Amino acid sequence: MPKHIFITGGVVSSLGKGIASASIGKLLEAKGLKIAMQKLDPYINVDPGTMSPYQHGEVYVTEDGAETDLDLGHYERFTNSPIGKLSNVTTGQVYHAVITKERRGDYLGGTVQVVPHITDEIKERIRAVSRGKRYDVVISEIGGTVGDIESLPFLEAARQFRQEEGRENVVFIHLTLVPFIRAAGELKTKPTQHSVGTLREIGIQADILLCRTEKRLSKDLRSKIALFCNVDPEAVIEARDVRSIYEVPLMFKEQGLDQVICRYLRLEYKAGNLNDWKKDVVDRTLYPKYQVTIGVVGKYVELQDAYKSLYEALRHAGIANDARVVIKRINSERLMKGSLEHYLSKVDGILVPGGFGNRGIEGKIRAIKYARENKIPFFGICLGMQCAVIEFARNGLEMKGAHSTEFNKKTSYPVISLLEEQENVANLGGTMRLGAYPCEIKKNSLAYEAYGAEEISERHRHRYEFNNKYREDFIKKGLRISGVYQSGKLVEIVELENHPWFLACQFHPEFKSKPDKPHPLFKAFVQKALELKPSGSKKEADKKPEETQEHAYETSTVK
Repeated sequence: MPKHIFITGGVVSSLGKGIASASIGKLLEAKGLKIAMQKLDPYINVDPGTMSPYQHGEVYVTEDGAETDLDLGHYERFTNSPIGKLSNVTTGQVYHAVITKERRGDYLGGTVQVVPHITDEIKERIRAVSRGKRYDVVISEIGGTVGDIESLPFLEAARQFRQEEGRENVVFIHLTLVPFIRAAGELKTKPTQHSVGTLREIGIQADILLCRTEKRLSKDLRSKIALFCNVDPEAVIEARDVRSIYEVPLMFKEQGLDQVICRYLRLEYKAGNLNDWKKDVVDRTLYPKYQVTIGVVGKYVELQDAYKSLYEALRHAGIANDARVVIKRINSERLMKGSLEHYLSKVDGILVPGGFGNRGIEGKIRAIKYARENKIPFFGICLGMQCAVIEFARNGLEMKGAHSTEFNKKTSYPVISLLEEQENVANLGGTMRLGAYPCEIKKNSLAYEAYGAEEISERHRHRYEFNNKYREDFIKKGLRISGVYQSGKLVEIVELENHPWFLACQFHPEFKSKPDKPHPLFKAFVQKALELKPSGSKKEADKKPEETQEHAYETSTVK
């Protein structure tokens, strides 16, 4: 039976439980332990598939086609833990399962209650992630903030879980905030004390505290936190702001978090090391030689988390090319009218990501036309590919009014349309082409040059497809179809002849990129953008490493 770690959060949201959980997973894997990771989400939606990116952020898609929380992307990028449908549990899934059992009569006429029926279902799903497999440790992150009504059933289930499995088999790690009050010039521990107290009222005593802070915690302050929160002094871990999220495992390792976890779980301690991670990921992130600017033209750019995996994949490509990738976020609605020069003239590459709905589509199409005509490296993903096809149909094939039937059902040239099997689908949730599908790559193409393989597998999340009725028309005019699925039936990758680097794909390659294993298409895109910088040569990174902050090179939004 595996050991279990439950990670909770307190005081405020957005402290970074997902990063902390992934970093702990990385630490344990460095010791040779095999881990499984899981997110327990309090919202009542069955999954985030129908939620607005402004509400939820990115929907992360797993190999087996689950639409999940974006934190699962952190788990995959930091660790080798297999992530799938069992890795994301929501209140909606739990209640749906319990109500279905009640309707079948499984409870034999008994009253169905939160305790024990809902909590039993949650515990069953915690155990299911490792059932039939050999894992040393299962890490379960509980979403929300301690004190929220929504998360109470999950916390109660975790409390019961420890009682059933034994204290030596379950550890509770609580991520909390130690704010710096500038007017007083002091770090304050009271929010942490209250948060831990609230957790105790629920019946859970935290074993380890991760203290989010701007400043270093003194020995006296750690001792005070340990005393008032009833934890060992060495179990008070500083989670200080860092320049890159990939530094977090190193920071935890330096403070001996892995030793504390192993001691509490009675696991044999093996030192392990993160030397390769530091050398190949962290150092190359913080101290790049070159710099390149990529314009991301999307409709959700105001929210950082809406394209989380995509931004990370660009940074991974930067690591591979010894370059800092400056991401210029551009709202596609602002490109629908007027000159594009203000927004796009100073970028080295243009990327148009996925999305849903008609808003900002014409701005994306104009940006693609600009990239095509000005020979700027272009990368389109999902809706970005569909917009590239629409743009080429209108301006390369002179199909006036060409469009996708998603946006104009009466268009004379429906170059993007629904598959027959999708036309009568009524429910929106979980009905798209989801998860991993194979793709055949043609030789003598940008895709083959990047992948170095004739068959690949990539993850999808879409409903509309390239309309094969127009396939030959596109090919004759110079749009190369370099990737196909299902014996050529579905178009997966298109490229443009007579352009230095113009590629668009129907799938989402960002979901399979890691900092120490960047995705081939992102790597090739950034490499070409770096080569073709307007200056004619690679530009040295313009910030000293010690001055570089995560937010400084993370984004710069154009308004």
